[in-house]
Amino acid sequence: MLTSLAIRNIVLIDALDLAFARGLGVLTGETGAGKSILLDALGLVLGNRADSGLVRAGEDKASVTATFEFEPLPPALADALDDAGVEMEPGEPLILRRQLKADGGSKAFVNGQPVGVAALRALAPSLVELHGQHDDRGLVNARGHRALLTRYADADEGAVAAAWRDWRRAEDALAAAREQADNAAAEQDLILAHLEELNALAPVEGEEEELALARADMQKGERLSGDLEELRHLWAGSDSALAQLRSAARRLDRIAPEHELLASALAALDRCIVEGTEAEEHIARAAEALSHDPERLDATEKRLFDLRAAARKQDCTVDELPAKMTELRDRLDAIEGGEARIKALAETASATGAAYRAAAESLSASRIEAAQRLDAAVAAELAPLKLDAAKFRTGITRLEEDRWGPHGMDAVEFLIATNPGAPFAPLAKIASGGELSRFILALKVALAEQGGAAVIIFDEIDRGVGGAVASAIGDRLARLASGGQLLAVTHSPQVAARGNTHYMIAKSSEGTVTRTSVVSLSDAERQEEIARMLSGAEVTPEARAQAERLLEDS
Repeated sequence: MLTSLAIRNIVLIDALDLAFARGLGVLTGETGAGKSILLDALGLVLGNRADSGLVRAGEDKASVTATFEFEPLPPALADALDDAGVEMEPGEPLILRRQLKADGGSKAFVNGQPVGVAALRALAPSLVELHGQHDDRGLVNARGHRALLTRYADADEGAVAAAWRDWRRAEDALAAAREQADNAAAEQDLILAHLEELNALAPVEGEEEELALARADMQKGERLSGDLEELRHLWAGSDSALAQLRSAARRLDRIAPEHELLASALAALDRCIVEGTEAEEHIARAAEALSHDPERLDATEKRLFDLRAAARKQDCTVDELPAKMTELRDRLDAIEGGEARIKALAETASATGAAYRAAAESLSASRIEAAQRLDAAVAAELAPLKLDAAKFRTGITRLEEDRWGPHGMDAVEFLIATNPGAPFAPLAKIASGGELSRFILALKVALAEQGGAAVIIFDEIDRGVGGAVASAIGDRLARLASGGQLLAVTHSPQVAARGNTHYMIAKSSEGTVTRTSVVSLSDAERQEEIARMLSGAEVTPEARAQAERLLEDS
């Protein structure tokens, strides 16, 4: 419920602090006293557009603070607070504050925490429901009719929403698989061609490095072949240096015993022969390793170039070619096995679609049954509200399949026909201001069990009616306020008499300064105010007596 409203420097209000209670609160006052200012101030703190014209003349800023209390916190409100990043302790009041500067700038706060104005607008539907002469929201807005009817039917959309999510996931998976299969099928010939090339090439990981090293050695052999051949002649011939050393060693061996120096010379010569023999062996092995075979070099280079060309074609390294072959085989397998997978996904999509349709049809049936009850309940309220020639109908239409969703397959809109034989049309299109407010009241009474915002406000719902109709309006407002909170701006004494609390709005002038004030009336003051509403400027004894009777009857 709304427990208090503090207004500072809004138009004709310099400072106003109002406390509110449960039940029906009525606000009365002469035309032009400033009732709209209260609603404008409340709208400001609920996120309405910041109009600098609301700032009282001569002041640089204005503010409005509204305090609400809940037990427990409604889920929708809790979600909106969570989205705004505001935490609330159990039992803690919710305090909204809006500051407005004369230059048009504004700030918003929730429980002292700065928030964006969008956060106030998100909280507003759970806090205040306003119905007035030019109401274009709330019950008039067809976007909320389906949810209202669903709650009235006591139906749970959860199963439909879950079935919808399952169906969407299945359809998305099927669509993705079909797209993948289409793309893969278009590439199938290319994949087969690539695989054929790679299979013929048969790449092996690490092969590039081995081929490159072998090619480098053969290229060195080609470059060194002349030198190696000359070295072979120097070391291998009968007249080679090593052969001459060996011949010299043999001769020296025969005469070495004759002198010790000859023995030393023989030992040195033997060492030379050993070193020379070792050099001969190294040269031979090098010549073998660096042997120049033009055909083998050509084959090695061709293999290396073919591997590198394939790697460029596949946009990978040579060592990654074996893995690329595996990838291509997997893609080919996916194409060949795609039909079976698509068939399985299609069966899942069909089953989940059928489950959604069944759940949505059940929900639709609940809505249709509830619509009949709601139509009868609203019809029972129309005659006492002087709308006996009008008819109300809950229109339920089946949406096209592309508009189905987690809320089912129905579009719901409340329709009225104001005259016999007239076609049914949306509320706002054919009802006048007074009729519209009374239709909304009838709907609110019929939907009373479904709850709604913390406080409901009716702005001059009784405009243009009186007597029994005004009394019927007051009776229904009181019923709606039972167990909750409802505020009614009224010009009707019959409505004012039904209030649990009564606030009078008055305007006063002191020189060039005009102020609007609001006071909570005592029982005696209530009687006097209702008498004024009955008789006009001059309150007569008869009016006071009538006011007393109205209060006693209420």
